[in-house]
Amino acid sequence: MSIYLPIAEISVNIFILFGMGAAVGFLSGMFGVGGGFLMTPLLIFYNIPPAVAVATEANQIVASSFSGALAHLRKGTVDVKLGILLLAGGLVGSTVGVYIFSILRSQGQLDLIISILYVVFLGSIGSLMTIESLRAIQKAKAGNAPMGRKPGQHNWIHGLPFKVRLRKSKLYLSAIPVVVLGALVGLLAAIMGVGGGFIMVPAMIYLLRVPTNIVIGTSLFQIIFVTAYTTIIQSTANQTVDVVLAVILMVGGVIGAQFGAAAGHKLKGEQLRALLGLLVLAICLRLAYDLVITPDDLFSVLGASDVGGH
Repeated sequence: MSIYLPIAEISVNIFILFGMGAAVGFLSGMFGVGGGFLMTPLLIFYNIPPAVAVATEANQIVASSFSGALAHLRKGTVDVKLGILLLAGGLVGSTVGVYIFSILRSQGQLDLIISILYVVFLGSIGSLMTIESLRAIQKAKAGNAPMGRKPGQHNWIHGLPFKVRLRKSKLYLSAIPVVVLGALVGLLAAIMGVGGGFIMVPAMIYLLRVPTNIVIGTSLFQIIFVTAYTTIIQSTANQTVDVVLAVILMVGGVIGAQFGAAAGHKLKGEQLRALLGLLVLAICLRLAYDLVITPDDLFSVLGASDVGGH
């Protein structure tokens, strides 16, 4: 069953899109990630224009993040003050990102830059995640418990100025790295169509030393507003948000996430990270392959008058 996407300007099979949404939703529920860094490349593989894939996926992330953040708010695991600091940086970063997005699109370089960014980020994160999880699995088999962080342990970031007290997270640290981290995630949301949780969560845990039980809810809280803002700006500035595509992906994602969450409880944490790392690397290799192969349809940029002169 085909359906026409008005902004993407192509006809697609609605069941394939629904299946993609359900598959990424399943992975999101299983691994606890937003799924934007998986869905955007899959949409590109399905010949959705990268500009539309990026802007529309940011729209879908709003819905999934809102649902998750509500659950964490009810549990009291959201540090609103920390989330507002991240949001301040995120709004600035996403504004800059949409501006860069527009420039790259006008120069015809957007598709290439998006693919290169995904190869770099997915390659790095997938490799680190796979290596770390395999080491954890080996230690678990050998009976060695992983070393945890000692209470009160700090790093150089905690010595920066402009400190704020975050009572929910029980931290007293500089606002500078928090705002910078938010800006980076906002930039990625605008250019790559991701929520940025795959960067924000590790950074909050390992750099800012935010308690793990506070990290996910606070990250989702910030992502809601940044991706919503990005969606509005992309829609008004670039007209690249396809609502029909977003709705289909949302429905599939919500259904898939329920099954993924149930499946995730049956695997250990290090096994989940290893599987996700391998999946990320597989997508990275496919994107890298598409960058280096010769296109099926070669075309000339010569005008009709130029061609006629030969």
